[in-house]
Amino acid sequence: MQSEAVNSEPAMEGLLRDLAPQVLGALVRRHGQFDACEDAVQEALLAAAVQWPADGVPERPRSWLLTVASRALVDYWRSDSARRRREATAALDPTRVSAVEAHDDAFGTEDSLVLLFLCCHPVLSPPSQLALTLRAVGGLSTAQIAAAFLVPEATMAQRIGRAKQRIRDAGAQFVLPPRAEREQRLGVVLHVLYLVFNEGYTASSGPGLHRGDLTAEAIRLTRLLHRLLPGETEAAGLLALMLLTDARRAARTDDAGSIVPLAEQDRTRWDCAAIAEGQALLTRTLGAGLIGPYQIQAAIAAVHDEAGADEQTDWPQILALYGVLAQVAPGPVVTLSRAVATARVHGPRAGLALLGTLDADERMAHTHRLEAVRAHLLEQAGDPHSARESYLRAARMTASLPEQRYLTRRAALLRALPPATDPTGG
Repeated sequence: MQSEAVNSEPAMEGLLRDLAPQVLGALVRRHGQFDACEDAVQEALLAAAVQWPADGVPERPRSWLLTVASRALVDYWRSDSARRRREATAALDPTRVSAVEAHDDAFGTEDSLVLLFLCCHPVLSPPSQLALTLRAVGGLSTAQIAAAFLVPEATMAQRIGRAKQRIRDAGAQFVLPPRAEREQRLGVVLHVLYLVFNEGYTASSGPGLHRGDLTAEAIRLTRLLHRLLPGETEAAGLLALMLLTDARRAARTDDAGSIVPLAEQDRTRWDCAAIAEGQALLTRTLGAGLIGPYQIQAAIAAVHDEAGADEQTDWPQILALYGVLAQVAPGPVVTLSRAVATARVHGPRAGLALLGTLDADERMAHTHRLEAVRAHLLEQAGDPHSARESYLRAARMTASLPEQRYLTRRAALLRALPPATDPTGG
């Protein structure tokens, strides 16, 4: 029997993404061999994407995927050895699948949590953790992940293959790590989700400023993590940060796709529901445990979202929060943001002085953001010639076409302007 409950392509895609980690978790718990099971689930997802639009979604879609993935395992094991073939045939016994299905259902959400930690295993590099998380837990295909990070599909397939091999070589088990290790690895899990969101919110390269599929997937996975670990305040803080930040997405570009700076955005286009949810989540979280960097960043985002207009923004509070963030999680990106807040409170020259401390930081050599912020502050300080040069340097350093256009346009507007006196006196 087929179900009509999910009859649109976006809804079906969402269903497949929800079911993918559940099916993978069930297979890995039964059989081990994460790499083979993950490949089998991908084959099942591909089969569903082809058959379900034509035939309708099965009444029990999870069982359908589990059966198809199990058949894929049979094919794999048949090519391996007769012993594997017998084991796979036993695993495919319909009565056995039915008998364990209720048991698997009880582990469905927990399996997703185990998968998150497994994909963020410390033996993997951050790019591999990102790719494997999106594929195994997010249910994205290799082609989708490759497109998201603008690399050839073959390159991404090799990266994912190597990641699975390293997990197998490390002897990783399909269980939650011990508490001490879990707390250490949770930071990696949160960082991976944070990176996925950031790449979606401001794409590092390509024709568009946003990658809505990545931001949506990051929010979905962070919701899952928060639901499974409700006592982890930083998981809640990260979810709040994503909601409060993503709420501004519709106003960040105009109808032509050009970037609109925060100060000039039409705030009536901000997502009030997302802001309310993020604020409520942050209110419940602050004070409930140790305050970490994601909670502080969420608090900064909340201050921005509370302002009805740019001139109503409480910049002294934002600057104070960045001071706390610099103590909790110091780094060049935090200093960059503090410089902007410092300029709004104490004048552009004060912001430029703080920005100058980053000139010798090699970590800023591969990003255009230092020159972009410098250009903005130089423009505010009344030095259009220097600002124009910094805008052009920043434009040459970024692979994002919208940011290139924005920075080049800002430089062009300054071409004929003479130097002016700093109106702030500092």
